[in-house]
Amino acid sequence: MTSARAALLIADIGGYTAYMSSHRMTLAHAEVNTARMLDRMIGAAPGFDLVEIEGDAAFLSRKVDARDPDTTVTDVLRTAAAMHRAFHVERHYVAKNLCPCGGCKQVGELKLKFVAHVGEVATQTIRGRDKLVGIDVILVHRLLKNSVPIPEYVLLSEDLYLTDAGALPDSLGEITPDLEGIGTVRAYFADVAQLDGELPPLPDPSWRGRLGSTLTAVREGLPYMLGRKKPRLQR
Repeated sequence: MTSARAALLIADIGGYTAYMSSHRMTLAHAEVNTARMLDRMIGAAPGFDLVEIEGDAAFLSRKVDARDPDTTVTDVLRTAAAMHRAFHVERHYVAKNLCPCGGCKQVGELKLKFVAHVGEVATQTIRGRDKLVGIDVILVHRLLKNSVPIPEYVLLSEDLYLTDAGALPDSLGEITPDLEGIGTVRAYFADVAQLDGELPPLPDPSWRGRLGSTLTAVREGLPYMLGRKKPRLQR
């Protein structure tokens, strides 16, 4: 195994279980729509490598540049803001399509949160697939269970915070979660929407765009409707 220092970022779509229902079309379109949002989010993070899709979350990493480690926090915040924006663009398009099912009309219930950390990770190859392992990988995943009081946020571990606290927003909150197997840690959070800056409101898609989004949901949802694929909630 090889090890290196890396920034770790998890983008987690929240509210997915409540978003699903037992109706087959809703299940199919919820699965398709969530996959589309994940794909658009990952496309908005070109500086990070996709480690794995974990259910309704994307786990990404980026090697820390030893010559300029202080840019790590800035990179994480910029990437989180770009992914958050991409998520909301796709969510907005899904909500505006012409399909009346719950998987399309209730997509606005989905939220996006991020947790981020920096530490030493090792790369392990299992059955031809590279995986990141180590205590820092465990820590960033344990941070997903926390008491942050806002629905969409970026939560930074203390290790990441200390790399360049001067680059962080002034309005940071602080929590001290007790992580299983690790103990009590300190972490800092910011409202991810505030990181977007003064961006223009999301444009409404044209009728052609709405029709195209509807046809995509129908086409990609067909294998689930026919029972050839099963939504993740049922696996």
